[in-house]
Amino acid sequence: MEEQQNTSPATGAATDADLSQLVVTLLKGVIYREEEARLWGALFHLQARVRDHVAVLGLELIFDEAEGYAFLRSKPDAEEDVLPKIPRLVVRRPLSFPVSLLLALLRKKLAEFDASGGDTRLVLSRDDVAELMRVFLPDSSNEVKLIGQIETYINRIVALGFLRPLKVASGPAHYEVRRILKAFVDAQWLNGFDTRLAEYQTRFTKGSEESGGTEDE
Repeated sequence: MEEQQNTSPATGAATDADLSQLVVTLLKGVIYREEEARLWGALFHLQARVRDHVAVLGLELIFDEAEGYAFLRSKPDAEEDVLPKIPRLVVRRPLSFPVSLLLALLRKKLAEFDASGGDTRLVLSRDDVAELMRVFLPDSSNEVKLIGQIETYINRIVALGFLRPLKVASGPAHYEVRRILKAFVDAQWLNGFDTRLAEYQTRFTKGSEESGGTEDE
C-alpha cells in the first residue's frame, strides 16, 4: 500500500523520532489503531519510510487501514532466494495441531460474523470456544479435563495475539477475536475449509497430535 494523503486525522508532522518508535514497536508486535491512535497516525504518514527501513532487515510492513492493524513479517521465501541469505528476525515455529484447528475454527466464525453485517467486534465466551472444538476432540466423560485442555489452547492463541481477553464481572472468560487473524488465514484458504474440517476430525479420531502449521514470532 502506498503512502496516502488527506484521508487520516491530522496528527501533526511525523518526525524521525516517530520513525524510530514505529520501527521498534513493530519489531515487538502489532500496532492497533484503536489502542495506539497517535502511533497509528504517524504510521499512516510514514508508511513508505518504514517499508524502506525494515526491508534491509528482510521484513515487510503489512498495513491494513480498513481493519486497523499493522505488523511486520518476513519477506516471502521466493524473494529471499533472489537476495543473499540473511538470518530471520521473525522466527517460524510449529503450531500444535489443536491450536491450528482452533485458529481455523475462529477464522471461519469471524467470516460468518462479518457476513451477518452486525457489530465489528466478535466476542466469544470460553464456553463458546469449547463448543467450536468439542466435536473434534476425543470423547471424554471428564468435563473439567476437557475444559482445561481447551483453556490451554485458548491461552496459546491469546499469547499469539489472535484473541484478546475481556474483563467480565462473573461467569466464564470472554475473548475478542482479533481481526488480524484474517491476515494469517485468508479467504482463499477458507474456500476448502469444510474438506479440511473432515480431515481434522479424522485425525482427532485417531488421536493424532501432529503439527498443523507454523507461527511467526
